[in-house]
Amino acid sequence: MKIVVLPGDGIGPETMAATLETLEAASSRFGLGLAFDHDVAGHDSLRRHGATVTPALLEKVEAADGLMLGPMATYDFKDEAKGEINPSKFFRKELDLYANIRPARTWDGLANKVGAFDLVVVRENTEGFYADRNIESGGSEMLITRDVVVSLRRITRACCARIARSAFELAMTRKRHVSIVHKANVLKIGDGMFIDECRKIAREFPEVRVDDFIVDAMMAHVVRAPARFDVVVTTNMFGDILSDLTAELSGSLGLGGSLNAGRDHAMGQAAHGSAPDIAGRDIANPFSLILSAGQLLGWHGQRRGLPAFTAAARAIEAAAAAAIAEGEATRDVGGRLGTAATGRAFAQRLAREPALAGA
Repeated sequence: MKIVVLPGDGIGPETMAATLETLEAASSRFGLGLAFDHDVAGHDSLRRHGATVTPALLEKVEAADGLMLGPMATYDFKDEAKGEINPSKFFRKELDLYANIRPARTWDGLANKVGAFDLVVVRENTEGFYADRNIESGGSEMLITRDVVVSLRRITRACCARIARSAFELAMTRKRHVSIVHKANVLKIGDGMFIDECRKIAREFPEVRVDDFIVDAMMAHVVRAPARFDVVVTTNMFGDILSDLTAELSGSLGLGGSLNAGRDHAMGQAAHGSAPDIAGRDIANPFSLILSAGQLLGWHGQRRGLPAFTAAARAIEAAAAAAIAEGEATRDVGGRLGTAATGRAFAQRLAREPALAGA
């Protein structure tokens, strides 16, 4: 498997270095034959090439088997005419990475206030209210007068159907329960279409239990009783907000893995930002990016029918659980190590523990 590696901005290089140690250990342990193609995006690319991402980089990623994208200083990139393109948006749009898969679970050894849970938010990733990706040219926010802005949302049957299918296929590997999250009481046409397409796909999966929740009520339900949920499917903006909430309920946004997947391509990406205020201090938590790398391996294994990759993905999650339980993590999640030491310890754990091979 060939993976393009883009370390990113801020804490990105530190957390990516820790992630690469884990991937190398997984490759050795499971015989994956991983090959890494290192390049740059974000501020480094802007300095070198005059743009945060380039056509040559896109061609390289399209030819690879996967992409690992480090945290990017997205807020800094405001003018695409000056080459300031949001790399995360760019790859999601250009590679048609329509499914953002965001697991959230509680971890032994890490305190939480809501009880044990294990769920996944499946978020549509290519349309909705996001003005930078829902029309072909330009953005969908318009300044009508200096005091009036109109924002357009795009919802299509095709995108609703494919994200619903992703959710139901995932549910078949878990507890066979899908919750549809929407705002159809107000956004009656768009979210009505979303529910209709989800229910239509549901008929192909009679073994899966289906329910639906209005998004504001869903926030209360998740905080009150997250264990009642398994796979949650929703539109772009609602999923963006809900997945950060569920990651934080698990103990920390720094434990939130994230996979952006399409039909032909996938990108592992930490759920958090570039955190420039702590960059270079060896305190950033690398677990989000490490868990995202595990998801990328699992996606490749499922797509190509390669059991070694799916076993490696399970082993990475099991190693994360063991590391957190034993305090081999950064201080923000109750550990005692810095970023680099956390990465080394994680890789060593993955390499040495026989039980993880069957995790």
